[in-house]
Amino acid sequence: MNPTRKRRMYFLIGVIAAACVAAGLIAYTLQQNATFLFTPSEIKAGATKDAERFRLGGMVAKGSFKRAEGSMESHFAVTDGDAQMPVVYTGILPDLFREDQAVIATGKMQGDTFVAEQVLAKHDENYMPKEVADKMGKAHVKHDVQVPPTGTPAQ
Repeated sequence: MNPTRKRRMYFLIGVIAAACVAAGLIAYTLQQNATFLFTPSEIKAGATKDAERFRLGGMVAKGSFKRAEGSMESHFAVTDGDAQMPVVYTGILPDLFREDQAVIATGKMQGDTFVAEQVLAKHDENYMPKEVADKMGKAHVKHDVQVPPTGTPAQ
């Protein structure tokens, strides 16, 4: 094999090796930055690890919001209709944050409490983030439906 051909072959092998290393580093970085969405029921079922950063989605439970006087620390519960997860957040909550509204919080578990780093609230009366709606399912809406006794017409 002549020297120029050998040099081209080594160059090509080097380029391919560098591309493989770059692709591996990109995949590793994307995997580290991925945050998955879970509902309180999934968390209580053990779908997450304690040290893992993830998103918690659901509705802010009625009567659960509390803020310590003179503090930026907020305590509330997120529910998916089946389970509730206590949440602690230190910071300014979004203007649209309120009880019985959809919320997505990003953070980690510490014991049985979710410690949020960021809280996002829905933006209008009829919107629930698609991921949250899919996770919670339509079955939770049926909890409020009352079935009339047999033989009585529904009103």
